[in-house]
Amino acid sequence: MSFDPESGKLSCKSCGRHENIENYPEELKTAVFSDDEANEYHCENCGAVLLTLAETAATSCSFCGAGVVIADRLSGQLAPKKVIPFTISKEEAVQAFQKWCRKGLLTPKGFMTADRIKSITGMYIPFWLYDLNSKVQVSAECTKVRTYEQGDYIYTETNYFDVYRDINLNYVKVPVDASEKMDDQLMDKLEPFPYDQLKDFKTPYLAGYIAEKYNYTDKELLPRAEDKISGYIESYISSTLTGYHSVHFKNKNINTRNVNSDYVLLPVWMVSYDYNNSIYTFAMNGQTGKIVGKPPLSNGKIATWFGGIAAGSFLALKCVSYLMGGGFW
Repeated sequence: MSFDPESGKLSCKSCGRHENIENYPEELKTAVFSDDEANEYHCENCGAVLLTLAETAATSCSFCGAGVVIADRLSGQLAPKKVIPFTISKEEAVQAFQKWCRKGLLTPKGFMTADRIKSITGMYIPFWLYDLNSKVQVSAECTKVRTYEQGDYIYTETNYFDVYRDINLNYVKVPVDASEKMDDQLMDKLEPFPYDQLKDFKTPYLAGYIAEKYNYTDKELLPRAEDKISGYIESYISSTLTGYHSVHFKNKNINTRNVNSDYVLLPVWMVSYDYNNSIYTFAMNGQTGKIVGKPPLSNGKIATWFGGIAAGSFLALKCVSYLMGGGFW
């Protein structure tokens, strides 16, 4: 099929059929207008030639609507080990998203009341799940301070302690999304997924949904996994050094290694919402229903909200003044 920029349609060179480019998913529109690698694949149901990006592992036929799983992109090293199936249907996802929009205290009224969902797409996003082991050695100088009175004098006694900690920590199923297209922060906020619902991968799970194969290997994403647990490691170290007035670290050695990493597919509803000539993208956890994204904010509601806080604080101060001074406002 060739693209006619004037009409905005694709036309088949063999039969002359015209297809509106707007009927295609956003990723395929991008492939038409850019240098992204696009591959042809035949729909087994109607025989139509499908245009897919190199990383697309499952999609639907634009002609007959049949689900298409591209098996050769899900075999060998590209085969996921586990999958968490969708439990929220498309209709339930739409209803949940509309309900979520109405709860926005600072969003514009039109955003809360209008049905402006442009598209909602069920996608299996590639993730790596890491099992990590961290061995931590810490040495620190800690102090305990005691103040007491004796006669006419006040004494301050400071005791110094050399403290050593040898810690062994295990973190299991640390998720990192392996898709180049997905926003990392958006995917991180969708957590946690119910990992007790992980199933052995079978291609029928993908029917009716879009799926992608990973763009990054587990070795390439290991630094991100280590970074995700770094805060927990620091918090655990601090929890072993309580009871001291001060802690000065002299040495801190953290060695994290990857014990195991599994390639899995996790369910996400991607929602495209049209408001005030702008497109807003939201994501919903396909198992828990958790929704993340940045909706538009109403300047008027923000001003009213901060005004209410200021008024409440002023009222509280007047009440305290009245109670302390015994007078009237």
